Amino acid sequence: MHPAIRVDNLSKHYTLGERQRGYKTLRETIADAVTAPLKRLASGFRVQGSGFSEHEPGVKSQDFWALKDVSFEVQPGEVVGIIGRNGAGKSTLLKILSRITEPTSGRIELRGRVGSLLEVGTGFHPELTGRENIYMNGSILGMSQREITRKFDEIVDFAEIEDFLDTPVKRYSSGMYVRLAFAVAANLEPEILIVDEVLAVGDQSFQRKCMGKMQSVASEGRAVLFVSHHLGVLEKLCHRGVVLQMGELAHDSPISMAVGHYVSSISDAATIDLSQRKDRRGTGELQFREIWTQIGDGQPVNSLSMGRPADFIFVLNEVRKNIDIQFTIHDQRGTAITNLDSWRSSDADMTVDDAGTQFICRVDQLPLRAGRYYITAQITHNRELHDYIEGAIFFEVENGEYCGRSIPYPSVPGFVCIDHTWLCPNSDK
Repeated sequence: MHPAIRVDNLSKHYTLGERQRGYKTLRETIADAVTAPLKRLASGFRVQGSGFSEHEPGVKSQDFWALKDVSFEVQPGEVVGIIGRNGAGKSTLLKILSRITEPTSGRIELRGRVGSLLEVGTGFHPELTGRENIYMNGSILGMSQREITRKFDEIVDFAEIEDFLDTPVKRYSSGMYVRLAFAVAANLEPEILIVDEVLAVGDQSFQRKCMGKMQSVASEGRAVLFVSHHLGVLEKLCHRGVVLQMGELAHDSPISMAVGHYVSSISDAATIDLSQRKDRRGTGELQFREIWTQIGDGQPVNSLSMGRPADFIFVLNEVRKNIDIQFTIHDQRGTAITNLDSWRSSDADMTVDDAGTQFICRVDQLPLRAGRYYITAQITHNRELHDYIEGAIFFEVENGEYCGRSIPYPSVPGFVCIDHTWLCPNSDK
């Protein structure tokens, strides 16, 4: 059997400091739509530089390899999850496979039509209506008008946007946009379906609908590539996992083993001093110097207790007005449990004009059940991301009592405890 996708020594090089070409005009989009079917006649391509960007005068350039010698194959009917931390090269890989971006070197072979759903804004022209974009996308895929018309009602029904079909998509909400984009990508009978994390924009009901559709596409003998940070979804949907790390293929195995490798890599990264972490992103002007957990005013600890006070300490290189510190607590399989954000203030929060560089997020009664967790932390200032570190630290939570109740572990499901009271309204006592 010939593979649906073959990636051979694929690399993508960028020079940081170059100015990328911006958003295309309607005329350019139509021109691309006309020439795209001709480009897709080739089964693969090899490129040694595209000349797509131009150098910004006065800006120091820096070489960056988003992908480096990546090779793998995907068979028809196989659902493969692409796993990796931010900056690992996942989105770059999908853009090359979707022929949005050209590779610097290497070769890809795609057998059949490719339906892709990447970030919001890719694939549709904002000035065209939903109806017009459906027909334009079908034409780009090489379908005849008759074929698109035959699938039109199915697309509209799946997307649930019938009342807005003749509205320009620039007026769509992000949820409406994603529903239509996925409906087009999945229902125009592609032999290869490529889906990025963008599905997280939709509501839970639509996400379940999309998962079912991807399983249906695979059962019909078509290949699916899927990127998600939700490891539980990947394990449920995918047969295999390809793990990318700093642009290189780090692991390729059945999905459960691939997820295990990914989680181990996050754990390993958390042991590295924050000043040495190369996988962070943001401007870097404001950065985390140290992050740790502690109990009360004591020393840093790696183990906290359920139902007891816990402090999360963040030390920055400097402080500015309107700074926002945010962190997400994940379980050891990558599931996001909760998010804590300094921007969402309450009367209990303390703010002073001459604050130092250390910030404490205090939890009076830690509601997490016994287990191992990690933190993803970020700093923003005036809505600009300055620092983002996935797996900044790991910590353990020991079993204990929560609001006077002993919580058995691991015999009961769930991650968090909720303060509650049992009542018996009809009791005589």
